[in-house]
Amino acid sequence: MTRRGGRFRTVLTVLAAWSVLTGAALVGAAPVTAAPRAADLAPGVAYTEFDVTGAQGVAHAHVLSVDLRDRRVGVGLLYPGAVAARQTVSRMATAAGAVAGVNGDFFNITEVQHPGVTATGASVGPAIARGHALKAAVPDGQRFGPALPPGTSTKDVLGVTADGVARLDSIALDGSVTTAGDVLPLGGLNQYALPVGSVGAFTSDWGTVSRMRAVCGTDTDRAAPCSTDVHEVLVADGRVVSVAPAPGTGAVAPGATVLVGREAGAQWLRKLSPGDPVQVRHRLVAATTGTAYAFALGGYPVLRSGRPLPGLDDTVSAVRTAAGVAEDGHRLLLLALDGAPAHRSGLTIAEVAEVMRGLGSDDAFSLDGGGSSTLVARAAGESAVTVRNHPSAGEERPVPNGIGVFTQP
Repeated sequence: MTRRGGRFRTVLTVLAAWSVLTGAALVGAAPVTAAPRAADLAPGVAYTEFDVTGAQGVAHAHVLSVDLRDRRVGVGLLYPGAVAARQTVSRMATAAGAVAGVNGDFFNITEVQHPGVTATGASVGPAIARGHALKAAVPDGQRFGPALPPGTSTKDVLGVTADGVARLDSIALDGSVTTAGDVLPLGGLNQYALPVGSVGAFTSDWGTVSRMRAVCGTDTDRAAPCSTDVHEVLVADGRVVSVAPAPGTGAVAPGATVLVGREAGAQWLRKLSPGDPVQVRHRLVAATTGTAYAFALGGYPVLRSGRPLPGLDDTVSAVRTAAGVAEDGHRLLLLALDGAPAHRSGLTIAEVAEVMRGLGSDDAFSLDGGGSSTLVARAAGESAVTVRNHPSAGEERPVPNGIGVFTQP
């Protein structure tokens, strides 16, 4: 969780925000068609909801505005305690003591192309919780979700730095595996898909789900068959403990690392035997800031410096979740559309970018949508959050992570 000093300011200057939404600046998404309802959830955190007309009909938006200048306010990653696991947003938020939250990254939701292989539930992009690197990004061709806009990748993140500033960035894995006679770049960290020919590391953060999915598909084709040239090595206390001819399942002990290799990576791992010395190093490196991230998760950018990205889809409408960065990174806007039948037509990605710009965002980021779109908030005096939108499936979908909003007295 991150905090930053500053005075409390109410969340959307509602009249100003709505006047922008009703003006000509909102290209592709028509004005608000119902009076917005607004409420302060806690100092520095407010919740609003309103209607907006898109190309396919009226969508209903639920928005959280978070003042990161307020030292009582923080934002952090919600997740079930393991990368390869899923829970509902309301359960994760209540367990973490969050006052509000939304769902997060796209994830490995199904494996119909690979019969017998378990869908891991793990997210697509990088994830950082309380400054700790949980995972890196899968190859672009292995992602789930709509097509990426030109110039974006699975490495793109929304994050909040340790000094409390929200920003969009790109985060890459920097790691290596060193043996007595060789050094190999590390190709993955707790990922449901590894690059072809690479070696990936799995730690106790992964969970208990089978690691077999990591060797299925290719860098450009998620549905390609699983590799048959694979190998696994368990490393603990700087030495090889055991080897196996295929990725296994079950928890990885704290401090230990399981190395999974495919193709050339598997051939490299086969040189190792129990007792051989091995050192595994990994870290996540941000492209645009030297300040460490306290929190980050994946998705993809839709707005940069107040301009929608070129090539955003403007034809497919759906229920969406998005995040916006405003006021030089000192305000975070979290939006989830309603999935009730009356509003299920939703918005296109291009319309979402315009709505986020209309709300004052300089940068905006698309998160998982459809049945995953969920916004939760806790009423004053309550110990648990409640779901404020209507998930499109009629109930909450378990997801791998989300964005939690935290407050303290």
